[in-house]
Amino acid sequence: MSELPAEVKSWIGQARYEEESEFDVERGSIYTGCASVENGNPLFWDDEAAKEISGGPVAPPTMLSVWFRPHHWMPGRAEPPLALQVHFDLKKKLDLPEGVATDNVVTYGEPVRPGDRIRSRQILRSISEVKTTKLGPGRFWTIDVECLNQRGEWVGTDTMTVFGYRKGE
Repeated sequence: MSELPAEVKSWIGQARYEEESEFDVERGSIYTGCASVENGNPLFWDDEAAKEISGGPVAPPTMLSVWFRPHHWMPGRAEPPLALQVHFDLKKKLDLPEGVATDNVVTYGEPVRPGDRIRSRQILRSISEVKTTKLGPGRFWTIDVECLNQRGEWVGTDTMTVFGYRKGE
C-alpha cells in the first residue's frame, strides 16, 4: 500500500471525465432549492432586482454542484453514474474501500444563469503518502471539479479532500 501505482501517479494534474450536464440550469430547480432553505434573496426571485444587481437572473452559487451532478436514472442508462468518478477510481485502484470527506471548498467565477449548460472536468490535484488515523490506514486526496458554462466562461471550482482508508483492526 505504500507505493503509489504509476497509473494513479499519471492522473495527477490531468483533466478526466470532461462532461456536459444532462440538463440546463432552470428556474424551477432554483426556486425549489431556495424554497427548501427559505432563501428569499430577491436576486433569485425578482427579475428586476436581479437585472439591476447582476445583469439578470442568476442561480444561487451554492447550487453549483446541482448543475454538474448526473441524474441517478435516465432512459436507456444501464448503470447509475457516479458523481466524482475520480474518487471512486482511486478507492478501487488503491484498494481503499472506505472514504470520508475532510474538506470542501468552492470557488466561484461568473454567475450561473437560467439556460446555462454546465461543463465539468475532474482533476486529481494531490495524493498523500500513507497515513494512519483512528479510522485506519489510508491516503488523503484532493480533487477539483472545474466548471464552465456553454460560452467557456469559468463559473466555479468545487474542491474536495477525502481520506480513503481501510478500516482499522
